[in-house]
Amino acid sequence: MPTIMSIAEVIPPHEINQDQASEFARELFADSFKDIERLMKAFQNGQIKKRHFVKDIEWFHHNHSFAEKNDAYIDSAVRLGKEAVEKCLHNDNFLKKKIPYDDIDAIFFISTTGFATPSIEARIMNQLPFNPHTKRVPIWGLGCAGGAVGLSRAFEYCIAFPNAKVLVLSVELCSLTFQRNDLSKSNLIGTTLFADGVACVLVCGDSAVMSDFKKMETIPSIHATQSTLMPNSLDVMGWDMKDTGLNVVFSRDIPRIIENWLKPNVTGFLKQYNVGLEEIDCFIAHPGGKKVLDAYVTSLGIPSSMIDVALEVLKEFGNMSSATIFYVLKRYMEMNIPTGSLGLCTALGPGFSSELLLLRWQ
Repeated sequence: MPTIMSIAEVIPPHEINQDQASEFARELFADSFKDIERLMKAFQNGQIKKRHFVKDIEWFHHNHSFAEKNDAYIDSAVRLGKEAVEKCLHNDNFLKKKIPYDDIDAIFFISTTGFATPSIEARIMNQLPFNPHTKRVPIWGLGCAGGAVGLSRAFEYCIAFPNAKVLVLSVELCSLTFQRNDLSKSNLIGTTLFADGVACVLVCGDSAVMSDFKKMETIPSIHATQSTLMPNSLDVMGWDMKDTGLNVVFSRDIPRIIENWLKPNVTGFLKQYNVGLEEIDCFIAHPGGKKVLDAYVTSLGIPSSMIDVALEVLKEFGNMSSATIFYVLKRYMEMNIPTGSLGLCTALGPGFSSELLLLRWQ
């Protein structure tokens, strides 16, 4: 089965703690809500300690046009995305030696927080010595589910082309979508939660010769994936496209939806492969928020300790949309996971949709 060989994250330069973000939001939203102090408790209840942005907090005190924000997205996405690719292919935590750029057969680029044509991976390929015949697959619009979906598409590519080495690059600069003049509760909650993050994953097919590169004693292989779309749920999460840019849509019902909908989806997926939930050793969940993680525990009936890694990523980095699950996966890959251990990757996104992957360490 296709194997995840290396993974790297890049942390954007500006660290903003939750107290700074809370004060910023109080100043901006105070005149819009009579119960502002009650709403401000979301900053503490979410258990996020800090987040990282590509711009400092002063930048957000001023209005910026959609064009200005998108130009900032392209500039930062290329710079940080290039760094993530370099770190992934040169990662001495997972690899004995560097993997040449021209060994890469395809790049899946994942993002939902900015626009670029030519797309970001094409711009990065102009700065690094990739083979000009490398296939480019930019994927836009999958939000928080995008990282897991990128892994699924890389898995399928490597099944079709067993000699392939494939990169999945996620760049999400959520902060650059911030709308100062959107004084809705959705935007206020988004201000408590979302952050910027960049990560890159290397997936290799069964016939790719990796013995000279593999360093870790055990690494995860992808055994199966499942994509699921909930009918008539377009208003649960996503963007409203407006003249000023991307306005967040973020339903308060997401935790309830997870509790009622996710377990049959997960158990049905695992049953196809004769796996029970109780057999899962590593729960690699996209931490959409503290309430989302709690809903995973409630819905699936798993021990709360199984979300510890995801919760730690949420505390240190916030919700970085599609990139976040890669930060969680990286921490599992750094552990000495025993051979034969099973992992379940799960992420939820616009649509409303879920992406599931079954992993086995080998």
